[in-house]
Amino acid sequence: MKDSVTAQIIGTDRDGLGVGSFALDWSTVASFLQSPLATPAFAIINLMLGFVIVVYILTPIAYWSNSYDSRRFPIISSHVFTDDGGKYNVSRVLNFTTYEFDQQGYDGYNKINLSVFFVYSYGISFATLAAIVSHVVLFHGRPIWEQTRSALGDKFSDVHYRLMKKNYKAVPQWWFYMLLIIVIGLAMLISEGFDRQIQLPYWGVLLSIGLAIFFTLPVGVIMATTNQQPRLNVITELIIGYIYLGKLLANVVFKTYGYISAAQAIMFLQDFKLGHYMKVPPKSMFVVQLVGTVMASCVYFGTAWWLLTTMEHICDPSKLPQGSPWTCPGDDIFYNASIIWGVVGPLRMFGRLGLYSNYLGCHGVLPYPTNER
Repeated sequence: MKDSVTAQIIGTDRDGLGVGSFALDWSTVASFLQSPLATPAFAIINLMLGFVIVVYILTPIAYWSNSYDSRRFPIISSHVFTDDGGKYNVSRVLNFTTYEFDQQGYDGYNKINLSVFFVYSYGISFATLAAIVSHVVLFHGRPIWEQTRSALGDKFSDVHYRLMKKNYKAVPQWWFYMLLIIVIGLAMLISEGFDRQIQLPYWGVLLSIGLAIFFTLPVGVIMATTNQQPRLNVITELIIGYIYLGKLLANVVFKTYGYISAAQAIMFLQDFKLGHYMKVPPKSMFVVQLVGTVMASCVYFGTAWWLLTTMEHICDPSKLPQGSPWTCPGDDIFYNASIIWGVVGPLRMFGRLGLYSNYLGCHGVLPYPTNER
């Protein structure tokens, strides 16, 4: 059935629904959503039901009913397309001198089209963060408030806390404050310096950090109770996309500061929690994490620079040999998201000027009932 388009759509795992690609390989099972052995049953059930409903019910119905002309495009794809299903040429709508949106070029070209699954994924992302905040407030608000009062009054009754307090000195709070001031200061210096090449003003840095601070607690609660970490990439892209319409680099930088800051903060807390249970001295944990972060950042940057300058056609699947591991799928999604949110912008995608304006209504505020205990 290699010549059947329908069979390819249903069976293949790369551009289809993956019905013919189920595997029992543990590396496959645990590669994307982490080990199911560390995930509570209610979370697994919610994930499975949501996956089946979206991927195997809603997406096929929307695709075969040609919703949003979806049959012109792959059923599952993170790429952006023209009206006739061709690859979207971003050079037609982007001024590569200023990296700003070209309205005249856009008027003479196409609106951006997305695969139906990509549209649904954005709709779900819009609803997720609002649902997270309302869920945490309603189901965990009182315990959080009580724990906060206990922390401020130094009245924790946790046995691990008492043992750590008895045997080790805590990390001084001013260490954290100084580190925060230094990194925010450097970020603001970079944003305002270099002739403002990255387009994001200093207040954009402060706003992104504010978003990260606001969402760290609710996202951390969800991760602690479900072993799943919701991400802030879409909400950060949406906010700066409306505030700074058509500024590509500003959108990417704001997204990075907001999304990565929250993700790294939760990882930092996760490591501290492990050290707390294993009775590792808090100051040692702090220093090791700080040194490890600096070293990892340098190695990561150096490795990425080396690959980009030495690997021919890296991240360009059309020019790479078949089966090449250097297709960069994650970076490809980041690139296409920068076109959607940074170049064209949410107003022309999901606002009153866009093809998918009704999906901004997915900002649900009511929590879903679960079997959580």
